[in-house]
Amino acid sequence: MIQYRTEKDSLGEKKVPAAAYYGVQTQRAVENFPVSGRPTHPAVRWAFLQQKKASALAHLDLKALPREIGDAIVAAADEALAGRYDDQFVVEEYQAGAGTSFNMNCNEVLANRAGEILGEPRGTYRKVHPNDHVNKGQSTNDTFPTALHVATLHLHRGVDAALAALERSLLRKGREFAGIPKSGRTHLQDAVPLTLGQEFTGMGRTVAHARRLLDEAAAELREVALGGTAVGTGMNTVPGYRALAVRHLARQTGLPLRPAKDMIQRFQSHLPVAAYSGALRNLALELIRIANDLRLLCSGPQTGFAEIVLPAVQPGSSIMPGKVNPVMAECLNMVCFKVVGNDAAAALAVQAGQCQLNVMMPGMAQYVTDSQTLLACYLPHFAKACIDGIVADAEACRAYYEASPSLVTVFNPIIGYMKAAEVAKESVKTGVPIRTLIVKRKLVDKATADRLLHPDNLTIAPDPKAKRKR
Repeated sequence: MIQYRTEKDSLGEKKVPAAAYYGVQTQRAVENFPVSGRPTHPAVRWAFLQQKKASALAHLDLKALPREIGDAIVAAADEALAGRYDDQFVVEEYQAGAGTSFNMNCNEVLANRAGEILGEPRGTYRKVHPNDHVNKGQSTNDTFPTALHVATLHLHRGVDAALAALERSLLRKGREFAGIPKSGRTHLQDAVPLTLGQEFTGMGRTVAHARRLLDEAAAELREVALGGTAVGTGMNTVPGYRALAVRHLARQTGLPLRPAKDMIQRFQSHLPVAAYSGALRNLALELIRIANDLRLLCSGPQTGFAEIVLPAVQPGSSIMPGKVNPVMAECLNMVCFKVVGNDAAAALAVQAGQCQLNVMMPGMAQYVTDSQTLLACYLPHFAKACIDGIVADAEACRAYYEASPSLVTVFNPIIGYMKAAEVAKESVKTGVPIRTLIVKRKLVDKATADRLLHPDNLTIAPDPKAKRKR
């Protein structure tokens, strides 16, 4: 049998499990929002606890909090950060607007544990009160956006490391496949050639570019709202608290945080969150494109492109024996579709603010941290289990390269576009390679054809730093 205690808040009395460190306001949230069964993201919890500790330390520095109470709150926060009370943070990711429910969940857990450290039974709040002490100088309206920024920056480190691993894997394949010429494709039709290595290098540099843009967006999150309390004016804070609290928070988290230059603006607008979520979306769009290219390049093995072979990680069919599918790339697509969807939800949340507050911050936190978690978890595995094991079919690549009618493009300056078009059409109709037709028609001699059609001549991109000859 579960034992209960009775707690009271401004709405009245309510029973709370006697063993719980959370209190009456958390219990109301549990009853009010049985939506997904998923608790608030661990990174948001971590950020909130770091912030509660930083606020207590700042108030201790300013002698605005009794020493024994401040020390007890800090000790309780350290225990919670060590994972001792993870099961006590029970408010769902879908919750009351602005995140008051989760802020109070944190306040109550820390107040009850701090009171317990000082010899007080849970649920009494005589020595340590959730609002008066743990939430001192704070509001949900400045703590939740601060936690949102801190959690996003914290998870960004994992996303960046994952992207770096994927970038390295793709660039390694670019070097490995550097000597393999192949037909290019535009409009999914044969085009002038390049090397398979250039194709993979391009993928790697795209990841590097998206990674850089994401990092630039993350830098905008370093300004935090802590100390602005309800609307950005800092009402009920003691002088010096804002700067000290942010300084403690930066030291604890290892993040380069700073107080927002304009607190009113920071409360009104969540543009930095929109920018970071948008950068995640743009990254996802590129990863979808790369995954689709990999699926095309490995299509076959007999009736597709079959220029590369992806690692076989599982049987591909329950009915077709021997079939192997590009499942790792397919999974990447689904992960990225979710990231794109999360950004759409985040965009709606960001625009939903009114006047001095956007109450959709819990949604923003959920959508962005979900995307970050998916990417940070899957991309390193994708790089290792898929990209690192890709094998090129050099013969297939060269066969497409030799057979492509677009090779005639190299002869345009010599024989003209219209004559080259005639040769290309004949090659498609007869299946005779361009090299053979050009020489047979005596449009150029064999030596010239061999020189112009050598892979090195066709697949080396011009060096943008090279000086042009006058």
